[in-house]
Amino acid sequence: MNAPVQPERASHASRIQRVSTRCGVEAWLVEDYTVPLVALEFAALGGSSQDPAGKPGVSYFLSGILDEGAGPYDSAAFHERLDEFAIELRFHTDRDVFSGHLRTLAKRKDEAFDMLRLCLAEPRFDDEPMERVRHQIEAGIRHEINDPDSMASRAFFETAFPGHPYGRAVHGSLESLPTIGRDDLLDYRRRVIARDAIRIGVVGAIDAATLSAALDSIFGDLPAKAERAPVADVKPAAIGTRKVIDLDIPQSSVRFGGPGLARRDPDWIPGLVVNHILGGGVFSARLFREVREKRGLAYSVYSHLAPLQHAAMFMGGTSTKNERTAESIALIESEILGMAEHGPTADELDKAKKYLIGSYALNFDTSTKIAGQLVRIQLDDLGVDYMDRRNGLVQAVTLEDTARVAKRLLGEGKLLVTVVGRPVGLYSE
Repeated sequence: MNAPVQPERASHASRIQRVSTRCGVEAWLVEDYTVPLVALEFAALGGSSQDPAGKPGVSYFLSGILDEGAGPYDSAAFHERLDEFAIELRFHTDRDVFSGHLRTLAKRKDEAFDMLRLCLAEPRFDDEPMERVRHQIEAGIRHEINDPDSMASRAFFETAFPGHPYGRAVHGSLESLPTIGRDDLLDYRRRVIARDAIRIGVVGAIDAATLSAALDSIFGDLPAKAERAPVADVKPAAIGTRKVIDLDIPQSSVRFGGPGLARRDPDWIPGLVVNHILGGGVFSARLFREVREKRGLAYSVYSHLAPLQHAAMFMGGTSTKNERTAESIALIESEILGMAEHGPTADELDKAKKYLIGSYALNFDTSTKIAGQLVRIQLDDLGVDYMDRRNGLVQAVTLEDTARVAKRLLGEGKLLVTVVGRPVGLYSE
């Protein structure tokens, strides 16, 4: 369980220390001695978009193998040591970012920091764990290629981003996975996980001087500069079309979307409010009311903003019976068009602002969540005072703002739609 953090009495920004080190990395630190824990999150820009074009899945493979032995410890010894000192350590990748998570008792921080250092600087990539992880990923891919939701999402990105790194599967493919070797992992680590690309957030029972020395040890042996391949900025393609993938199942999985808003766009906060009202995953959202409550077409329906580093997306999804898929998609498109043309009501705006402001504190109720937020704010370049400013930005959104941004975001209501199943009367366009 993550450490609970006491309610704030001072501003978030006043508690954040920017800790610089001799090796050139910087971390944002929030000292908190409520419980004797330390949480560290880091992220390196790159993610699966840095996979070689012919080898999707390198980044994902690396995230699964880094904690399977390092330095003097083989896989079994490494995990025994993590268990012995109660250290939580894992890695993750998405389309834009390779990230790491560490949580430890404060009294074991030296051992924990050294384990993270070994993962990054001296990974072993021994034959047995390499093949074990490869088989685990292969099993996951085999599941995904027969899972309707995964198929619909994969088809959406392939169709929206043909020939672009975002169109490739993050987890790789059954064809690429056997070709990924030790040299590919080492090359990715060298090119992507470098000191100038890393953003770090730390929360817990540690002071700035101790952290600075630890960061020099953990990250000091990494390359000074990343050598990322350029990734083109891109807009989603095939908007206004539908792609149906035939699968003999009783209900269809649907993904839909179109252009969105970049995270640094001045209209991001009004766009966040608009999406919350439209389909932001709450019972009051229009899509939920119209699709589920009034007509019983689906158990769940949602939409969200997806600001990638090189593309901005508005996305959503649902699952429904084959014979009602066409009706559900038509209703979703109608609601999106209605929001674009007329915007929210004053009552919807008021409720959305109250929810978004009131729920924001849930992002900071554990040390791990706070550390993650510190990293995310650095990646998005929002400024050290963003956590203090954010609710005021939401409160300042007006009905005129939401009407304007709804029209800009949703346009004519046209969507790229991918469907997996046997939807009655619905065909690829």
